[in-house]
Order: sequence, then C-alpha cells, then structure tokens
Amino acid sequence: MDHVSPTRRSWLMSRVKSKNTAPEMRVRKAAHALGYRFRLHQRHLPGSPDLVFARLRSVVFVHGCFWHRHPRCGKSSTPTTRKKFWNEKFARNVARDASVRQELRRGGWRVCVIWECETKKSSRLVEKLRRFLGSGEAASLKGTISRRMMRRKVQ
Repeated sequence: MDHVSPTRRSWLMSRVKSKNTAPEMRVRKAAHALGYRFRLHQRHLPGSPDLVFARLRSVVFVHGCFWHRHPRCGKSSTPTTRKKFWNEKFARNVARDASVRQELRRGGWRVCVIWECETKKSSRLVEKLRRFLGSGEAASLKGTISRRMMRRKVQ
C-alpha cells in the first residue's frame, strides 16, 4: 500500500527532472575539467544524448538508476504498488535505451552510459570519461593524420 495519496504521488512524479539533473551536472563538470567541450541534448540525434562530443563522434547518456534499471544497483527497486504498470514501463525504458544506442552506433557514433550512482565518486567518474573520450580522441587524431597524408600524396 502506498503511503501517499494518488494526487500527491502524481505531483511528486511530475517534479522529476529529465534535463540538468545533479548527476548530469557532475558529468558535465568532470568533462569540462578534462578540457572537453560538448553540446547538450542534441535533438537531431536519436535519444537526444545528454552530452555530445561532435568532433569525437561520441555521446554520453547520464541514466538514472531507478528509471533506466541499473543492474545490481539498490536504487533500481520496483515500487510495491501497481507492479504490472511499473514493470511494463521499465521494460519499455530499457528497450528504448537499447534501440537508441544501437541506432547511434549504426550512425557511426560511440556511446557511453554513465549511471547516476557512478557520478558519486568524482575520481571514478573522471577516469571513466578519460578512458572513453581519450579513445575517441585517438581515433579522431588518426583520421586527421591520414587526411593530411592523403593531401600530401595528392600534391
């Protein structure tokens, strides 16, 4: 039994933000501190990724553990009331997330998902971003070098 009235629950759920959340702000701050520049919530890309590093053809999604069902995370509990509704909703969210990641990868984008609970420790967050964005930077640089070489051969 829910200890909150349906009206109050509806109001509470309406207050849940989808953009500019605290975890997203921590990821932005870490990426910026590493020297990377990015665009936010690019609607022309599937899933409207939270951070888009266009030069690196890389995107980052910051997922809430509860809404996106982070495996083996305590925050991904299921409410005890209306279980069928919640299970269906969570299944749709997970399926949509997988579809969006697949569509982006097919379009040549590299995708990283950072979970809400992973943003708590800034050292781990910075390391994850460094590894993900650094590997994209190497690929981007490799493309630049080969383009330069091609221009030299043509001239």
